[in-house]
Amino acid sequence: MTQQLPLLIELGTEELPVKALPGLADALFDGIRSGLERRGVAVDATDARPLFTPRRLAVLLPAVSAEQPEQASEVFGPYLNVALDAEGQPTKALSGFAAKAGVEWTQLARVTDAKGERFVHRAVKPGARTAELLPEVIAEAIAAMPIPKPMRWGDHDYAFARPVHWLVVLLGDAVIQMPLMGITSNRMSRGHRFEHDKPVWIGAPNDYVEALAAAHVLVDPQQRRARIIEQVQAAARSVGGDARITDDNLEQVVCLTEWPHAITCSFESDFLAVPQEALIETMEVNQKFFPVLRDGRLTEHFIGIANIDSRDPAQVRAGYERVIRPRFADARFFFDEDLKQGLASMGQGLKTVTYQARLGSVADKVERVAALAATIAARVGADAEQARRAARLAKNDLQSRMVNEFPELQGIAGRHYAIAAGEPAAVALAIDESYQPRFAGDDIALSPLGKVLAIAERLDTLAGGFAAGLKPTGNKDPFALRRNALGLARTIIESGFDLDLRDLFEQAIRLLPPEVQPGADRQIERLALELFDFVVDRLRGYYADRGVSATQFNAVAELKPASLYDFDRRIEAIGNFAALPEAAALAAANKRIGNILRKAQAEGFAIPDHIHRGLLEHPAEAALAEAVEAAIGDTDIALHQRDYVQVLSRLALVREAVDVFFDGVMVNAEDPAVRGNRLALLQRLHGRFGAVADIAQLSA
Repeated sequence: MTQQLPLLIELGTEELPVKALPGLADALFDGIRSGLERRGVAVDATDARPLFTPRRLAVLLPAVSAEQPEQASEVFGPYLNVALDAEGQPTKALSGFAAKAGVEWTQLARVTDAKGERFVHRAVKPGARTAELLPEVIAEAIAAMPIPKPMRWGDHDYAFARPVHWLVVLLGDAVIQMPLMGITSNRMSRGHRFEHDKPVWIGAPNDYVEALAAAHVLVDPQQRRARIIEQVQAAARSVGGDARITDDNLEQVVCLTEWPHAITCSFESDFLAVPQEALIETMEVNQKFFPVLRDGRLTEHFIGIANIDSRDPAQVRAGYERVIRPRFADARFFFDEDLKQGLASMGQGLKTVTYQARLGSVADKVERVAALAATIAARVGADAEQARRAARLAKNDLQSRMVNEFPELQGIAGRHYAIAAGEPAAVALAIDESYQPRFAGDDIALSPLGKVLAIAERLDTLAGGFAAGLKPTGNKDPFALRRNALGLARTIIESGFDLDLRDLFEQAIRLLPPEVQPGADRQIERLALELFDFVVDRLRGYYADRGVSATQFNAVAELKPASLYDFDRRIEAIGNFAALPEAAALAAANKRIGNILRKAQAEGFAIPDHIHRGLLEHPAEAALAEAVEAAIGDTDIALHQRDYVQVLSRLALVREAVDVFFDGVMVNAEDPAVRGNRLALLQRLHGRFGAVADIAQLSA
């Protein structure tokens, strides 16, 4: 059995880009593993993962084969008719091939392929030692790393994300010496820049993590993450609150530190008069601090993470508190000045702000959204006048000082200003919620008015974008129309609003400036249908994430139900139907029926509208007719109520009658009347299934 040895590779650098760090570590880890495996070197990566800190990228594999397995080779030579002369002696072609292989021609094997018999040289040689392969593997892995802006240093021609200062390569307890970017590998790592600024001896790969921990470096990002969470939560509890720990902020702090230590800080409570979202934004985005909340409200405490276990934490605390005050002071100034101006007066400036050259100003968009919001509100039972009012105020905060400084607070700032101005609470909340969902995975608006405004806003954005020729192409989507389409669809579906989306798109198109509107009604209808299809296409991924197969999605999409709420109910029904034991056979039968009906229509055969019982010659067709009529009678009310689960569950019971019919009945009878009657029967069954979904799509 080949000997297994642990492998350590550590690349020491100056501080690496924070957001790129995990990706760089993953790329190096994957590159080393795949490079070894491509060369046949077995790698046991159980529990292995990338290790990194701001100043290093490391790969620690617990078990790597010490050498390659034997390397078998097979080189094909000339065919016999070329290799041997009439006397069976080797020609120059065969002699040359044997000489190149380093053997006598009589030692060559023979194989036969489609063209005949030919000579072949087979050889087996010992595998190379992993120690000999590692320099090439490491160089390849580093060259393949995704570094968008490589840096050069000194007068050399090599480059990396940041200047490289040391390299550790250990296989077992042996150093694998290799040159790389002006340095030579050894076993000397480095500790914390301030707490252990000296080389760290690594005796063997398995000593690595503990040796660096002794030098105040937690090289495992999972350890740093766990330590940060534990310390931040404990610090927050010490001041009677709960820490706000977002994934993005936590990830960046993990990538900024080697030896994290939590420091509890505070600021003047007067700042809490400012919208808490602005203060939280400043703490998290600008300073990477963790806010402390109590019952969902921001307190005057926050947690900073020092990259050092300071002997004088008060000094660190004072520094963190000092750096945050100017930003808070700015936020308070902006908020106070905006309150003096008032939300309503901010809207005056929107007339001079261009939304899009062909679509007019932001004020023009606001009026279009207000009209759509009033229409939608009336259809879903919301207050139309409040919807119109909320729409007319929703963009005003774009002119505020607060949003100019903190663009992420669009809508949020407007909510605060609306409350201060005495607007109804529902109107103020809708201003904020109109932006939801703000990002992938975000919740839709929760209030009825917020949902209405979110739908109206996206209807106008999509209709305007398509009419003005701004449709997404490839990766380009400057108006985020794909994201808006998914947000629109999610809001309608998850709200349970039964809205005719194509009709709403037509209304949105008619509200656009005349210069971008399609001329005729038919052109408007075509554009509305194109927009509808664009939105439905965005739902493919949405339903795939919910476990809906592509065939189930296509079965419903084929019908193009105008209401996305209705679309969703059909998706649920087709999912339940697909799980029934009868589903596969009925889907195949429906596919067969569809083909039969299409062929008859293509031949110009007129299929009757009704079934004539006197023409039911065969017992199997009479039985099917009875089963079909019973199923249709039993599902009329459920279909009217759009209880599609009940409809398909009942239709599944006709499976046996369908099977018997196709086993014993020839549809294309010689008598045209009998053939027409059988086609009418199949059309009746096909039509009832088709009223829910095209279940033939489920048939492979």
